[in-house]
Amino acid sequence: MKQAKCMLDKDNIIGTTDSRLFGALIEHLGRGVYSGIYDPADPSADVQGFRRDVLDLVRQLRVSVVRYPGGNFVSGYHWSDGIGPEEDRPARLNLAWKSLESNRFGFDEFVDWAKKAGAETMAAVNLGTGTPEDAGYLVEYCNHPSGTKWSDLRRKNGHDQPHNIKIWCLGNEMGGYWQIGRLSAEDYGKKAMETAKMMRLIDPSIELLACGSSTTRLSSYPEWDRVVLEYLYDQIDYISIHHYYGYDNELGDYLGSFVDMDRFIRTIIATTDYVKALKRTPKILGLSFDEWNVWFHSRAADRQRPPWEIAPPLLEDIYTMEDALLVGAMVITLLRHADRVKMACMAQLVNVIAPIMTQTGDAAWRQTIFYPYLHGSRFGRGTALDVDVQSPTYHDDTFDEVPYLEAVATWDEADERVTLFAVNRDLDSSLALEGDIRALEGYHVV
Repeated sequence: MKQAKCMLDKDNIIGTTDSRLFGALIEHLGRGVYSGIYDPADPSADVQGFRRDVLDLVRQLRVSVVRYPGGNFVSGYHWSDGIGPEEDRPARLNLAWKSLESNRFGFDEFVDWAKKAGAETMAAVNLGTGTPEDAGYLVEYCNHPSGTKWSDLRRKNGHDQPHNIKIWCLGNEMGGYWQIGRLSAEDYGKKAMETAKMMRLIDPSIELLACGSSTTRLSSYPEWDRVVLEYLYDQIDYISIHHYYGYDNELGDYLGSFVDMDRFIRTIIATTDYVKALKRTPKILGLSFDEWNVWFHSRAADRQRPPWEIAPPLLEDIYTMEDALLVGAMVITLLRHADRVKMACMAQLVNVIAPIMTQTGDAAWRQTIFYPYLHGSRFGRGTALDVDVQSPTYHDDTFDEVPYLEAVATWDEADERVTLFAVNRDLDSSLALEGDIRALEGYHVV
């Protein structure tokens, strides 16, 4: 049996874990919304058509913030299509996912759902086909009290009080070749800067996220981030990064993907700090890793789907134990960067590469990746602690020497509890773990 050792000390502080590190994404993609969180035909549906069994599972996960309405979908989305009487809402082609969007579910419904789920809303504006003016009108609709065209329309639509959405994404993956309305870093920087200006004039209290690199595999990474930040550093609060991992042939390479995630985060931190120095500002920018997960099981099946279906079953990965191990390592990686990664969203939440699955008329159920996310969300709040790890390694052609043991700890000072998160990536052998807690005077193992 292999042997590993870790040493814990509550003075080895990384930073405070922001509760918004445990977020998720809901997008108008596949069955994420329709028959996912919203299914009036299901026996569990409440008076608004929200599945109560799904809400129960989301509350179990203690999801702190949910990003909406996308994702790639937002780059072609007219938000005003999804408000007002249902019979007046137009059906549209969802170009991002080659399906048909009924618009029966929109911003008002989502805000109501998020409140029932106990989650904060992170809203994304359309900077693909949309304009700075469109984004400003959406902020006005959601956050302005009354007395204007859009705020009074919200009140007419049944929401007398403002939604008060505080977190706003300036588009989605605008540097990706797959994105509707793709922009160069310079053009995105200019457009996002004017959008940010207009949105903040309407509501100065909002927090803004700029699009960063949507994968390390793009040739523009990390130059895209540098250029965008030189335009937007003073206007934004966070830069957004995305990455998904999949398994082709080599399991060791797959389970070592957390190394790439760690390097990605470190590279973007270095890029933001370069721009900080360039601008000679004391402001330290946070990161929002607002799309991360395992995604590869469903790709072949998705290519066979006919276009323009309503809520087709897309990206419905069925997860394994190996996937849960990697998700656990990814949760640990996020916690290890809690000083700079202040928000993160598992993508997605229901049915679409998701920890929760549903079928109309059947109970919702948990996938394997539900559990490492649950453990992180439940025990990962407080102060993140660096753990001194001694572990045997294996060689991987992509990531060189990869340790079998991945670990981090959190300290909840109020409850006087230290939690150790650990993953063993050796599928062939158990790993004996010795924990040295001599520095935690008065603490004992439970």
